[in-house]
Amino acid sequence: MSSYVPLAPLYDGLTRDVPYELFVDFYELIFRRYGVSPELVLDLACGTGTLTCLLAQRGYEMIGVDSSQEMLSQAVEKSLELPENARPIFLCQDMEKLDLYGTVGAAVCSLDGVNYVPEENLHQVFHRLRLFVEPGGIFIFDVNTPEKLRSLDGQMFLDEEEDVFCVWRASFYQEDNACVYGMDLFTRVEGELWDREQEEHIEYAHSIETLTKKLTEQGFDDISVFGELEERPPKDGEQRVFIAARRMAD
Repeated sequence: MSSYVPLAPLYDGLTRDVPYELFVDFYELIFRRYGVSPELVLDLACGTGTLTCLLAQRGYEMIGVDSSQEMLSQAVEKSLELPENARPIFLCQDMEKLDLYGTVGAAVCSLDGVNYVPEENLHQVFHRLRLFVEPGGIFIFDVNTPEKLRSLDGQMFLDEEEDVFCVWRASFYQEDNACVYGMDLFTRVEGELWDREQEEHIEYAHSIETLTKKLTEQGFDDISVFGELEERPPKDGEQRVFIAARRMAD
C-alpha cells in the first residue's frame, strides 16, 4: 500500500490546523538559545514544503528534502509564489541517503518525520546529518512520544472537507514498537460519485533515551529536550517532544 501518493494533493487541506508559523518561531528561538545564525537551512522530510517556504520568507536559504516525489511536486508548486531568488531547492532523497552539495548551518525535521525511521536506521540518518551539518551547527526535530503512539491503538479518526473525506485507523504493534495507520481517502469526482484510495503509514516509537544515545554516537552533543513548541522540559504524558542537538566540531 502506498504512502503519500494519493494523499499528496490533499495533504495541505487536511492539515490546516498545523501551526507552521509557531514551528518557525520556535526554531528561531532555539537558534538564539544555541547562539547560531544559520544562512542555509535544511528542511528534512519537508513534505509539501509549507515550513520550507515560511523559513525562506524569513530570509533563510532553504533546501527541502523528501522521499516522496508527489509531496515534492506540491512543494515546488507552492514555492513558485516566492520571489525567484528566495525559492528553496528541493531534492528527492531518503533520509538515510541524504547527500547534499555542501554543509548547512542548521537542519530541521518537523511533524514526526523521525518517527518514520526504524530504530535500526536512526544511526544512518544521524550519520548523514553529521556529514552535512557544519561543525557547531544544530539539528532540531520533533517526535510523537511512545506514550502517544501506544495510546492510538484501536482508535479511528475522521478528517473532512467539502469534497474530501479521510478515515484513518491506528494499530500499535508491540513486537515492532510501531504504530500502523491505515488510511482511506475519498474524493468527490462528480455529484454523488466518489473515488476511494488507500495509504498506509508506519511510525516507530523512539524513546528520548534512544534518540539521545544515537545522536551522541553519531557526533552530536549539547542535546536539549523540550515540550511541544515551548522552551521548557517535557511534561509527564507529553504527546510531542522537540529535541535540539549541536554537531560536534571535528
